[in-house]
Amino acid sequence: MQKLTCKKRDAWWTVLLVDPVATRMLIVMARFKFITPNRVTWGALFVGLGSAYFFLKGDTLSLAIGAGLYHLSFILDCIDGKLARLKGNGTVFGGWLDYVFDRIRVLFCALALMGGQYLRTDDELYLLAALVVVFLDMLRYVDALQIYKMRMSMRMKIEKVTLERKAAEEQERARERAEQGHAQEPKVVFIEDLLRENPGIEAEVLKQQSGDVVDLHAQFRHRFPWYTRFRQALLRSRIRPHLISGIEFQMFIFIVGPLIGQILWTTAASALALGLFELVIMYKFWLSTRDFTRLMEKLAPAPSTAGTIAEHLHRGRHRHRGPAAAPARTQADREAEMARQFPLPEQDDDLGFQPYPQPYPQYAQYTRDDQQPLSPQQAQYSQYPQDTETQQLRALPYWAENEGSVR
Repeated sequence: MQKLTCKKRDAWWTVLLVDPVATRMLIVMARFKFITPNRVTWGALFVGLGSAYFFLKGDTLSLAIGAGLYHLSFILDCIDGKLARLKGNGTVFGGWLDYVFDRIRVLFCALALMGGQYLRTDDELYLLAALVVVFLDMLRYVDALQIYKMRMSMRMKIEKVTLERKAAEEQERARERAEQGHAQEPKVVFIEDLLRENPGIEAEVLKQQSGDVVDLHAQFRHRFPWYTRFRQALLRSRIRPHLISGIEFQMFIFIVGPLIGQILWTTAASALALGLFELVIMYKFWLSTRDFTRLMEKLAPAPSTAGTIAEHLHRGRHRHRGPAAAPARTQADREAEMARQFPLPEQDDDLGFQPYPQPYPQYAQYTRDDQQPLSPQQAQYSQYPQDTETQQLRALPYWAENEGSVR
């Protein structure tokens, strides 16, 4: 059951204190069809709210009961994912529901635990501790999602550039393989995927076996060579190297702290440890971005123009070239440049389109009654002879005063 449902890497609290109980409960619960992953998620939420109720009471016995209920709530929270993997009935909505209910459970339990102690002791530090717990929990998961998003973005860019190069370099060989019926799409291999699928093998060995592998953690392993041995030792027991994650942060605050009666000190130590590990993760991600930049320069050496201003737009209309910058251009040069920048549409694009319509022929040579050419102002307010309504308006007395400004 553990091989079918447990993750290859997980938090040490889950591996040591949750999975041994969760898998045995799963064997019993999987026999009943009415027990679905979403219903287990709802059950974990209600048990967590029950834990918050006992935390709010604040006495020693209630704190112990609340800690036990919180651990049971976390076990159920792990069972819903295992049940979905076992039966194959997991949904996207179920994953979202699990994530949201986790945040609700932490919020209510933090407010209840610290609020209950504040009501008993009138110590305002408990209110500050509640804010710290909620803030760090939200920061941890938001930062994890954002780092995951940025890593996926880097992977997509690397895959795009690499596949374009491979498609250009292996076009002939791909055609030959297609003729033989063994055509295969090129694939970009990342070292983290290989390590996830083969947790017991070192990165250098996987690189030698797989050939061309993209490694965005090379600089981190180079600066900390002991990390590889440390990681290998933990992965033999399915424990991931991130020892203080959001899971351990919650368990120490809502289980260890209430059981030993040192809530403030446990919260402070857990917050400090979580902050330090988050800084390590940020530092590791920063080194990964440097590896990504060097790799992209190697794959696409041409300078990128993203985010820059085009040359013909860099100089605004209020700026003029100096007399020695460039020779004066004639009207013909400007018209030729405009024609190059804004070419006329082809004949097939729009058969009825005329970019510069000519004046109507019956009004092109219109002049006044005395056959004298119209001035620009007169031409602006004059109307054509065929416009009978406007001619009648011009006969009104106020037309001469307002010179055609009738609304």
